[in-house]
Amino acid sequence: MMQPLQGSFVALVTPMSANGSLDFDALQGLIEWHVKSGTNGIVSVGTTGESATVSVPEHLEIIEKTIEFVDGRLPVIAGTGGNSTLEAIELTQKASELGADYALLVTPYYNKPNQEGLFQHFIKIADSVEIPQILYNVPSRTACDLKPETVLRLAHHQNIVGIKEALDSSERLSELLRISQFIGEQKNFSIFSGDDPTFNSFMLNGGHGVISVAANVVPKYISQICSLNLSNQFDDAKELNLLLKNLYELLFIESNPIPVKWMLNKMGMMHSGIRLPLIPFNEVFHEKTINEMIKLKLI
Repeated sequence: MMQPLQGSFVALVTPMSANGSLDFDALQGLIEWHVKSGTNGIVSVGTTGESATVSVPEHLEIIEKTIEFVDGRLPVIAGTGGNSTLEAIELTQKASELGADYALLVTPYYNKPNQEGLFQHFIKIADSVEIPQILYNVPSRTACDLKPETVLRLAHHQNIVGIKEALDSSERLSELLRISQFIGEQKNFSIFSGDDPTFNSFMLNGGHGVISVAANVVPKYISQICSLNLSNQFDDAKELNLLLKNLYELLFIESNPIPVKWMLNKMGMMHSGIRLPLIPFNEVFHEKTINEMIKLKLI
């Protein structure tokens, strides 16, 4: 049975120069930092990696360079979801050929499929591409919600190995954990939080880890919080997580990845480039954010 996926997975930003062109030197630097900081895996070209603003050739190039720079030291999870099933299959196939370890598949956004449509979408991808696949449910962005009963149907497929759940609901987590335990006799099925502000309580209640935006700027902290939870040191995890409460708030004060890219620029990790329709971080939040970053010794 394949090793279970658990711990801190960074939803890595895609560095861009001021004019919006891709900056692979900065990407390499970020990856080296994550390897040294205890991050458990890299998610390439997810929402935080601006999958919605890069072209398909760029999308694949970012995945390819990420795999090259990681060089087998960490698992690479490629964001290959789409609202066209055929496009998602094609992206997933290409990511698999490039050497990605896993694919992360967001629910089809905008076209609002029902539960049977979601089931058919994910099953078609799983049947078409031999790569371990992680479902991704984020109703606030996609206008559809992948319900636990559909997850259970999908979890029986050998290529579907987990879910990133961004809905902040203890009831939802309990249902997903029951699915993970039920499927556990056949294979590992990992349950990840996709919501930084609540991931610690998610793990306290049995979640396996987080796919994190905050890990872009505080990789050691997020990795430590995950490790403490996984070794049942819940009080220490809670204490450490509390230090990041304001940071979590600031990271989502405007649409992700606007704040996180600005912070990484202030930390000297990359240029400030971001693509329309996203625009640079609003000046009204700068002072508050700088003060928090100083407090956390990020600058």
